[in-house]
Amino acid sequence: MNKFLFPIYAVILGVIIAKLSKDKKKWNTKLLLSFSGAFLLALTLFELLPEVYEHLDTKRTGLFIMGGILLQIILELFSKGAEHGHVHIHKTETAFPWLLFISLCIHSFLEGFPIHQHNDMVYGVLIHKIPIATIVSLFLFQSKFSKFQIITFLLIFTTMTPLGTYISNTADLSMQLAHSINAVVIGIFFHISTTILFESGEGHKFNLSKFISIILGVGIAYFI
Repeated sequence: MNKFLFPIYAVILGVIIAKLSKDKKKWNTKLLLSFSGAFLLALTLFELLPEVYEHLDTKRTGLFIMGGILLQIILELFSKGAEHGHVHIHKTETAFPWLLFISLCIHSFLEGFPIHQHNDMVYGVLIHKIPIATIVSLFLFQSKFSKFQIITFLLIFTTMTPLGTYISNTADLSMQLAHSINAVVIGIFFHISTTILFESGEGHKFNLSKFISIILGVGIAYFI
């Protein structure tokens, strides 16, 4: 049951953090993103990647992973990088951000697929979604959208990952197809996590806090 509930808890916690945050402190956001990016990347490498390569042809696996990276790049053309912490706030904007909404929902839906075979991946999604839900919620709360639009956005966004998990659990998918989808998701996770790690730094300066948060993310993922 936790594989369905944890992604929901992550969004709820993100909304609560956004509601309680009067001012978004950049260093806190960057550290949380660094930890989540390292944790998601490490968990993908430790749990998901070996399983996929074990069941699929290596070249085909690489092709699907590259496909996932390209898919995420396309999604970010519309979401402007919300999946890794970039949401541009336009306080005078009143038009509903359909492109952001659809791209985030597609991303959230796909990230739910590997959870059914790799229960540990639910922790990666959980840690990944908390800062993203916080940043998206901050964007919504500071916008001019109606309460109905904000609630609808958050409710649908919340249900997409559990929906992906539910379909992967109940649909009669062949093992090859299931692992192919997981390979695509690996590419998505690779792109997001590495982008977070590269973008959360300031130039090429060594940041001890960021380094510690990355080590913690990798270490916790290894010992889960």
